[in-house]
Amino acid sequence: MPVLLLDLDGVLNPFAASSCPDDYQERVLFEGEGAERYCVAHGAWISELAAAGELWWATGWGEDANELYLPLLGVKPLPVVRLPPAPFAPELKVPAIDAVVGDRPAAWIDDNHTPAGRQWADQRTAPTLLVSIDPAIGWTRADVDLVLDWVARLPH
Repeated sequence: MPVLLLDLDGVLNPFAASSCPDDYQERVLFEGEGAERYCVAHGAWISELAAAGELWWATGWGEDANELYLPLLGVKPLPVVRLPPAPFAPELKVPAIDAVVGDRPAAWIDDNHTPAGRQWADQRTAPTLLVSIDPAIGWTRADVDLVLDWVARLPH
């Protein structure tokens, strides 16, 4: 079963958009910080990915992604890749993700694929898909379909 890795900020939360995009809502989740953006339709997309592979959070939110964000979408908690304490350099996601993925096929959905992440993907022998998200737009249905089509083409 492939491992599917999902970032939150810049992917589900299009923080770089100049205003709240259509179909999104905003809610303050962290006291003293700005509002986070979320789209309720993403709950169904997350469920689709969870049915297609082993879906993990790969986000600096850690368990807060399950406790604060997923309830807005009506989705059950996901396993969490253990990342360094925030703030951390984005390339430090790579060793933690590698430890979770091992030698299984992996698709990684993120808004900040670093050179270290691309090198990791290129050097793997298992099928690997990096899905780059524009943080001003966020996750789209086409991104979900790309991953689902990739999973469907994996050897069984």
